[in-house]
Amino acid sequence: MNTSSPPPLTVAFITDAPRVAGSEIWLLDVLPLLTRHEIHSTVFLSEAAPLDELARRFEHAGVTVRRYRDLATLPGLTQDFDLRVVQGWTPGTYKRLLPRLNAPRWVISHDQLDYHYPPPLRLTYAETYFWTKARPFRWADGVITVSEWAGEFIRQRMRVREAKVVQNGVKTGRFQPASPEERARLRHEYGFTRFTVLVPGRFAPEKNQLASVLSARYAPQLDFIFVGDMDSSVGHLVRAIQQRFRLNNVQFWGRRWDMPELYRAADVLLQPTLAENQSLVTLEAMSSGLPIVTTDIPAQAELVQDGRTGLLVKPDPSLLGLALKALAAHPERARVFGAQARQHVLKHHRLEDSAAKVATLLREAAGR
Repeated sequence: MNTSSPPPLTVAFITDAPRVAGSEIWLLDVLPLLTRHEIHSTVFLSEAAPLDELARRFEHAGVTVRRYRDLATLPGLTQDFDLRVVQGWTPGTYKRLLPRLNAPRWVISHDQLDYHYPPPLRLTYAETYFWTKARPFRWADGVITVSEWAGEFIRQRMRVREAKVVQNGVKTGRFQPASPEERARLRHEYGFTRFTVLVPGRFAPEKNQLASVLSARYAPQLDFIFVGDMDSSVGHLVRAIQQRFRLNNVQFWGRRWDMPELYRAADVLLQPTLAENQSLVTLEAMSSGLPIVTTDIPAQAELVQDGRTGLLVKPDPSLLGLALKALAAHPERARVFGAQARQHVLKHHRLEDSAAKVATLLREAAGR
């Protein structure tokens, strides 16, 4: 009798990302854990220089990395895998790549499916997204997304029946509250002396750093630390506004790899986002015991319980400033929000549980 175990499932994860964002961090977190489930992952990254550090971190975590120059080479490079999974940034990637990949081929979508802009812009985005990204989903055998809201949106609004949901998870041991001693040390090292508002995220219209920097005008007694790439038009605009209004309580720290420590040192997360699927930044902050001030869009309301783990606020700078000042004035309430946020993540969003669900879906997708 042959009692040997079946060979590991081999999966090619393909991303066209030109730089690192939440979807790439998701891959970096999840793929190493799949080895526990007898799944061997190879991630295909472009040769773009901003991805060099990400590639190094994948390799350090035991994930095979293959760099490519042209998407056209990928069908041949991935044909010997048991399953191919595409995570596209550029609108044309799915249309260009999916029909040429061997089956089974799936999509993982972290896309912000609905932008809560003024009505004409919102409708324009919805139509553009449908034809450039969602419509080509039909060439995939299925779609995995990361929030219950997004799963329903893809099934109902985009008419993709085979849409599965695996909610995001975080490393609760890495993102955890600081002890009083550690917090005091970190705040001293970072120079945090007042109630400190952390604003992480790439500078893009939907992340709405414009509202964040303007809210600093309404809360001059608080300090605002912006973290993320600023080499975009939004980044230049936000910096110009900071200079125009002489907002001395605003600092821009660029991209950081010390986010766990920053969460532990800050007092609140501000995220007046206009579009999310399921925000890793929000979950990381919640896991770190931070209260959240964010907008009441569906994906955020799925994570943040208003008045329990944070505050859901309209993306109006004056209202955001008021909410932040209220938390600063009532530190005990902010502490309770943060503690309850941590418990919510421990119960519903542990990375190990999320990775196990991903493994199950991948095996089902590959017929294994």
